[in-house]
Amino acid sequence: QVQVAESGGGLVQAGGSLRLSCTASGSSFGYYAMRWFRQAPGKEREGVSCISRIGVTYSINSVRGRFKISRDNAKNTLYLQMNSLKPEDTAMYYCAPETSTDCSASWSTARSVSVWGQGTQVTVSS
Repeated sequence: QVQVAESGGGLVQAGGSLRLSCTASGSSFGYYAMRWFRQAPGKEREGVSCISRIGVTYSINSVRGRFKISRDNAKNTLYLQMNSLKPEDTAMYYCAPETSTDCSASWSTARSVSVWGQGTQVTVSS
C-alpha cells in the first residue's frame, strides 16, 4: 500500500503562497486517486482537494480558485499549490490516497482513510 510524507508547510502572511508536497512510497502511487486533507484546531479533518489517476481534479468551495492540486507520477509526488492564503486556511495538512482510480462522491470524508502521515503545518497570519 501507499505510504506518504508531507512537507512544504510554514508560516506566511495573509495573501501569501505555499506549495505543499507529498512524497509517496510504493509502486501503486500512479494507480490511485490522491487527496489533500486539513485539520484546524478544534475542528474535524476535512477534505480539501482530490485528483484522479488521470488528472481530473475536485476542490471544496472555500479553496476553489486559490488552491491547485497536481501530481507527478514519475516522481511519486503529489502537490498542493496554495495562493491567496487566508487565516482560515491555518491547519495541519495531510495527503492520503483514495481507494480507487477516481475521486469518489465521498472523497472529502476523512473517515475513509485508515493510515495517515505526519502532516505539515500551515499557519497564515492576519
